[in-house]
Amino acid sequence: MHMRFIRTLLFLLVMLSMSAASFAQIGISINFAPPELPVYEQPLCPGDGYLWTPGYWAYADDDYYWVPGTWVMAPEVGLLWTPAYWGWGGNGFVFYDGYWGPHVGFYGGISYGYGYFGEGYEGGRWDNGQFFYNRSVNNVSVTNIHNVYNTTVVNSTAVNRVSYNGGNGGISARPRPQEEAAAREKHIPAVAVQTQHAQAARTNPDQRASVNHGKPAVAATPKPGAFKDRAVVPAKAAGAPYTPPANRGAVQPAANTPAAHPENRAARPDKPAQPTTRPETNRAPTAQPTTRPETNRPEPAQRSQTPPPSERSQPQRTPPPAETKRPAEERERPQPGAQKPEEKKRKDEHPKKDEKPPQ
Repeated sequence: MHMRFIRTLLFLLVMLSMSAASFAQIGISINFAPPELPVYEQPLCPGDGYLWTPGYWAYADDDYYWVPGTWVMAPEVGLLWTPAYWGWGGNGFVFYDGYWGPHVGFYGGISYGYGYFGEGYEGGRWDNGQFFYNRSVNNVSVTNIHNVYNTTVVNSTAVNRVSYNGGNGGISARPRPQEEAAAREKHIPAVAVQTQHAQAARTNPDQRASVNHGKPAVAATPKPGAFKDRAVVPAKAAGAPYTPPANRGAVQPAANTPAAHPENRAARPDKPAQPTTRPETNRAPTAQPTTRPETNRPEPAQRSQTPPPSERSQPQRTPPPAETKRPAEERERPQPGAQKPEEKKRKDEHPKKDEKPPQ
């Protein structure tokens, strides 16, 4: 009984870890919505076994950038791709990464097109270890690929280019029971070529929304990383006019980065405050020398504002012209001094002599 209990407990822990991984997300939260999906054509499927992965807006370096849609070889037979999507997380837009699994899970109700119309996948299916393509929604050449079929897909959802779920103006879709069940299945994350594909888009300035304004020059590629291939497809138009907010890099929610970085992003709003205080401390020393001389030398500060340089230079360099000004000053200054009696006599004598002639 004890061993059965331990096995049951371990099984439950494994199931919980799998379900948690299935709902895993890249821990990045942005305070403004991603641009709408651009309008573009799907490039020709390069060969049998390739599955379409739709393009999406990713975020890095204070800007959204477009990761082109591309054809990717399935990592295992029977696996399908669940696209990435953005969803409102309460105080910011959260990015949910895509994954490979036996069934297509919830991807926000986003209508990416080419089989991904918000629910499930209508672009093809696995049958006896071989993938069959639906030519009604995929660009497939029958000369190269023979495992095809034609099934018209009726898109019941409203046609729009919105690229996020929830929030102001977002898609209001919620996971269906089968999508919740798919989320609890075993998943495989994006393969290496997909990661490299996304990294190439990140390092390409032309893919940034602030540069292309929602209309990327490379909207889709025939294979991952083939940004300069002849079959590269540019966007026909932007989903809607896009103008990046001016403060897109300044204000960020607390949980703003992938897993290891939420604390770093949370600290960034505090760090900009430190640089603002540091320059103040740097400026303060410049302000202190100005205030210190004023407090320590209030009188010279007043004299230095207008006459100090002139007064100090005039008495030393030009005493003769200043003699006419000095007697007036000396007559005023000596009055409080000890030479009052002598100066009074001189003043009395001089004025009397001076006053008599004019009379």
